[in-house]
Amino acid sequence: MKKWYYLGILTLIFSLHTFAQKEGNDYLRLSGKITDKNSDSLLVFKNRTKIKRINVNKDGTFSDTLRIKEGFYGIFDGKEQGFFYLKNGYNLKITFDTKQWDETMTCKGEGAIPNNYLFKKALYTEKATADKSIFKLESAEFMAKIEEIVAGYQKLLEQTKGLEASFITLEKKDFEDFKKRGVAKYNQSTGLKKHQEEVLPKGKISPKFFNYENYNGTKTSLDDFKGKFVYIDLWATWCAPCKKEIPFLKKVEKEFHNQNIVFVSISTDRVKDHDKWKKMVADLQLTGVQLFANGDVSFENAYEVTGIPRFILIDPQGNIVDPNAPRPSDEGLKNWLKEAGVH
Repeated sequence: MKKWYYLGILTLIFSLHTFAQKEGNDYLRLSGKITDKNSDSLLVFKNRTKIKRINVNKDGTFSDTLRIKEGFYGIFDGKEQGFFYLKNGYNLKITFDTKQWDETMTCKGEGAIPNNYLFKKALYTEKATADKSIFKLESAEFMAKIEEIVAGYQKLLEQTKGLEASFITLEKKDFEDFKKRGVAKYNQSTGLKKHQEEVLPKGKISPKFFNYENYNGTKTSLDDFKGKFVYIDLWATWCAPCKKEIPFLKKVEKEFHNQNIVFVSISTDRVKDHDKWKKMVADLQLTGVQLFANGDVSFENAYEVTGIPRFILIDPQGNIVDPNAPRPSDEGLKNWLKEAGVH
């Protein structure tokens, strides 16, 4: 009798364990720790749709579960965001420092392999696509550069062991999509460049702005900089790509300080965000000349600005050098400025 009793108990325990395992596969476990957290929560989203908000404790730790459809998701910490591959059954433990999100991100537990790969991929992407001057190359050179970048993606994928076949298939498709996006952007920029060369050719007198509010409390116009090259940055406080250029812009401005060039940043923020602009200038210790357009879009319209950040170079006589100049993050910017006559 006892033998059958113990056998029944063991069967019950095994059944409960199997049930628990099955139940565990029905949801995702997400936990970890954040250094220097930016907010008291993490937002999990997909295609700009909120999936769930996860509370972050005072010590930066967090833990939660959620049921999701397998795929790529974003996680936003209040200032920065990263993208993950998530599915039910994963028990993913994430740690990172907000000051260096990509560089410090580590994943452990079930689901760690594809996500650690994604962050290596993100770092590679940032480095491989940093030089925006590739969009000014001739067609054959541009395609060779794109193929080189894609080869780097493929090598990283091949070097990562333990990835599921379905994930590998998605990544290979993404490489092809990257190539298509690059070609489309190249074709668009080539057409835009040709149009700009016709409408805003080198040597033409530059459109002007007048009496923009200067952070130092004065009013400033483009003509105030006659006699110097003017490198203009059109940006806004809400623009993430604009803010990513700031450290590079500071570095370039410092290197060319006291030379025949002035660095002018024009905020295109809405009038109601005036105080936000002033606060950001102070908080980020922005250098160069900081101006606020105060709702005046005439200068933007004259340069046919459709997206920011946008950089423009004007010569000491007030003529256009380039209506779509290289960004501060472009590796070739410094030599380009010197070749233009900045010294």
